[in-house]
Amino acid sequence: MQTLAHFADGGPGPWILFFPLIWAAVVIGGVTLLRRTVRHGRGGPRRPTVDDHSPLTVLGHRFASGEIDEDEYWRRLSVLDEQFGRTGKGGAA
Repeated sequence: MQTLAHFADGGPGPWILFFPLIWAAVVIGGVTLLRRTVRHGRGGPRRPTVDDHSPLTVLGHRFASGEIDEDEYWRRLSVLDEQFGRTGKGGAA
C-alpha cells in the first residue's frame, strides 16, 4: 500500500505536511480575529476620548453639579465657542 507522502512513487511528497499547518494558521487567525472583535464589542461603541480638564468639560460638570445656573452656563459657553472657533446653536459664526 502506498502512502500519499511517499515522494518517489509519484505522491505529493513532504509538501502534504504544509496543508495542516496552513489550516492551523487559518483557524488560529480566525479565532484571534473573533476574540479581538468580541473584546472590543463588549463595551459598546467607543466614544471619542475627551480631556477631563478641557474648559467645555469643566463647564459641563459645573452646570450638572449645580454650581452655576443655566444663564451662566450659556454665557460662558458662548465665550468658549468664540474663543475656540466653534459655531453657536443658531449657526452664526
